[in-house]
Amino acid sequence: MPPTIPSRGGPSSARGKAVEKKRFSGVGGKAPMGTGGKVGAKRHRKIMKDCIKGITKPAIRRLARRGGVKRISAMIYEDARHALKARLEMILRDVVTYTEYRGAKTVTVNDVIFALRRIGRPIYGFDPETYSAPKGGEKRKAITRESQNMDED
Repeated sequence: MPPTIPSRGGPSSARGKAVEKKRFSGVGGKAPMGTGGKVGAKRHRKIMKDCIKGITKPAIRRLARRGGVKRISAMIYEDARHALKARLEMILRDVVTYTEYRGAKTVTVNDVIFALRRIGRPIYGFDPETYSAPKGGEKRKAITRESQNMDED
């Protein structure tokens, strides 16, 4: 009977299979090239969680306050998350359609503007045709500097 490798538990024994470990006598006990690979189950797995949980209770509370709500029930938070997710999916579906039609991989401001306009909720202030730069920004700074210089004299 050939000698068996004692099982100490772990990922390989949990599956019911005995995995033989190869012993190499390379330099410093390292294995030769080409033996790298996954032997057992991964130790650190990325757990997918629902991203909608990133919308926190305080964030929902701030949105409600902006809308004029004084008091919020505890059951509202989950409903607000579901409503927000449904709304974003509807908007992003159109945004992705516009982006793919252009043959691009990057979503632009215009894609979002067109998608919102299509569903009947236009957004103002981001459209390049209607955008106007803030008036007198540099002029005000120059006037302020001059007035400070006069005060010093």
